[in-house]
Amino acid sequence: MSTDFSMCPNLLVQYLQKSPENFTKKDIIDFVENNGIEMLNFHYIGGDGRIKTLNFVILGREHLEQVLQAGERVDGSSLFNHMEAGSSDLYVVPKYKSAFVNPFSEIPTLGLFCRYFDKDGKPLASSPGNILLRAHEQLVKETGYELQAMGELEYYLISEREDLFEAKDQRAYHESFPFTKWEDLRKEAMYYIAQMGGKIKYGHSEVGNFHDELFNYEQNEIEYLPTRIDEAAEQLILGKWVLRSLAYKYDVNLSFAPKITVGKAGSGLHIHMKLMKDGVSAMEQDGRMSDAARKAIAGILKLSPSLTAFGNTVPTSYLRLVPHQEAPTNICWGDRNRSTLVRVPLGWSGEADKMIQIANATATNDKIDASEKQTFEFRCPDGSADIYLLLAGLTVAVRHGLKDPDALKKAEELYVGVNIFEDKHKDVLSRLKQLPVNCFQSAQEMKKQMAAYLEGGVFPENILNSLVEMLEAYDDNQLSEKLFELPDEERFKRIYDIVMKYMHC
Repeated sequence: MSTDFSMCPNLLVQYLQKSPENFTKKDIIDFVENNGIEMLNFHYIGGDGRIKTLNFVILGREHLEQVLQAGERVDGSSLFNHMEAGSSDLYVVPKYKSAFVNPFSEIPTLGLFCRYFDKDGKPLASSPGNILLRAHEQLVKETGYELQAMGELEYYLISEREDLFEAKDQRAYHESFPFTKWEDLRKEAMYYIAQMGGKIKYGHSEVGNFHDELFNYEQNEIEYLPTRIDEAAEQLILGKWVLRSLAYKYDVNLSFAPKITVGKAGSGLHIHMKLMKDGVSAMEQDGRMSDAARKAIAGILKLSPSLTAFGNTVPTSYLRLVPHQEAPTNICWGDRNRSTLVRVPLGWSGEADKMIQIANATATNDKIDASEKQTFEFRCPDGSADIYLLLAGLTVAVRHGLKDPDALKKAEELYVGVNIFEDKHKDVLSRLKQLPVNCFQSAQEMKKQMAAYLEGGVFPENILNSLVEMLEAYDDNQLSEKLFELPDEERFKRIYDIVMKYMHC
């Protein structure tokens, strides 16, 4: 990593001239004193997956030192359903590396994400953030590999209809202003996320757009760069918070819901992953995808039915996961194939080094290290996901694959290089297993595969049981079949009611 911080958008990095991993308590105090910071916010994630906030007025240096050193007490029973009110006191302790200037506060405010600790001062075993850290520690300990991740935040903006420069229905992929109306909100969100420490890859308008008599529905996406898996989770949650805060500021509705209406593109939360060994990408081997990467993919495919319990957690999730669209329904993987559950995106291979010279007469013959760019992408999760638990589950699945002696054979069997929905490839489609089609089925798959997540004490059993209970409580078994038995008018009304119920999942 370069030590030149002059172009880094993170305000604390600019001021302190060091990487966030090296921030100290003294650094935070120096920044507060010399930048007019008057308030401190602690942030932590509740059982509902949302950011929670504790505000402090900074009363002086001694007070600031005490808060940064000791953290504070909170009521765990009000944050997590599984905690009893009789013994629910928890500590929240700030992580200095997470410090950021709050762009929405009129009072100059510094925010820090926190970790949960129990009454004995030990990391709270049932905290989603600690589950993710434990999953990754187990992966490194048993395999020697680290896992990086990044996500794609897809969302819809819903605003009053404008007739001027309307984009074509479901044809807004990478469209530009004025055919998209909310490019500035997207760019402002990207700017704030980067200032707050998020590692943004790019942003763009997405495929989905449509309108009715009153409203325009416009889909956008912000994509991150791969980073440490715990940081990836935090950045995705922070990104959702920034986008919702900006939507509130601009008085426009914004939704990460997996489905807005039937027949139009839904919003996913695709997760890209990259295996690392000794600080270097382990994704390629002799110019091809490495055996380790193939094993990791096999592990994810094996546990994918139960991974939906973390990544597709509302009934409308399964209105998005339907055949013949880009959202996957079959358990398989492939290169550049958007109908597969796990996709290996296009890499900079072959004659890629020559592209820049063809495009630019002034370009030099610099080599590209394509191995650092290569990832594999898990495509079924959506905006209803519990992000910490989803990434923890994926980490468990990767460990499972790396340790499975038959993983390479399983990866070979589940590889598809064709469009499985074409009639001429029916034989390929017929041999593939399918993902769950509702929350009830997802819960049953979690029951079947629960032992994999309990192994090594990564997931507490009560957390998984609570998740199963939540999914079963939707009572959505055969929901699609029941909906399509209804007359058209009644069916559309029922679907509309379900969509609205989970609009802000």
